[in-house]
Amino acid sequence: MLDMEQLTAVCRKAGAEIAPAVRLSELTTFKIGGACEALVILPDSGACQTVIQYLRDHEISFALIGRGSNLLVPDQGYQGVILKLSGALASDITEQNGIVTCGAGESLKNLCLFALEHSLTGLEFAYGIPGSVGGAVFMNAGAYNGEFSQVLHSVTILDETGAIRTLDASALNLGYRHSVFMEKPWIILQASVQLNSGEPDAIREKMQDLLGRRKAKQPLEYPSAGSTFKRPVGSYASKLIDECGLKGYTVGGAQVSEKHAGFVVNRGGATFADVMAVCRHVQETVKAQTGFILELEPEILGSEVIA
Repeated sequence: MLDMEQLTAVCRKAGAEIAPAVRLSELTTFKIGGACEALVILPDSGACQTVIQYLRDHEISFALIGRGSNLLVPDQGYQGVILKLSGALASDITEQNGIVTCGAGESLKNLCLFALEHSLTGLEFAYGIPGSVGGAVFMNAGAYNGEFSQVLHSVTILDETGAIRTLDASALNLGYRHSVFMEKPWIILQASVQLNSGEPDAIREKMQDLLGRRKAKQPLEYPSAGSTFKRPVGSYASKLIDECGLKGYTVGGAQVSEKHAGFVVNRGGATFADVMAVCRHVQETVKAQTGFILELEPEILGSEVIA
């Protein structure tokens, strides 16, 4: 059971900020979901160790989130503590010999812009993905034939014993929208990517081209969690959904985008229940008509997760 007074004292001693009963709809790109018991902002690795050890010792549920761009939050909220990174864990990008390192809470956009400013190529595919660097590692985020696994060099983590370790990318079991962090209770604190020297004009042109394609094809005008379903082997989710005539299918405020069938969007006032009802209908219809099984891509809040 969460003792707010005691947790507040722990956070104050660790230099972390704490706020009670924060609505998670304010922290996610889908703009849905109830409140958590408390939100804690962690400024450095020492604060992470102290606060997380306290939560584990007292068997208090917690979840670490990034920018909430690949996250679905239940309407009843989260019975536990939500953690977010700040300070050096959300900024301080550095580069040495083509290896760029930053805090897991940093945005992919800022990492991509840093690479451009230093004439480094390899991250162009990620420009426009509205997530954090830690979330990109966790999900092995990708777009336009690029994946984070192609550039990831290493990560620094807080493991289940409270120790801080640095792991090579080869130890992370990276696959399509998958990493070892989905099975291990490890917290991503920092990530390094290996990039190559490139021509600034060519890098900028590719970034702008991909961003333009996103804006033209994706329903960025509505809140969403990005692509709603993983790509099934042998086809594409958006193609299957479109062929089943499901564009525009609506429950409450949730809708299969009329612009891009691979997105379920919040047209206004959508609840978690609305979104899940739309997703279930899509999955059942696609399976019945095509035989393909669609899996959700966003994480559903309820475990230790960064997204």
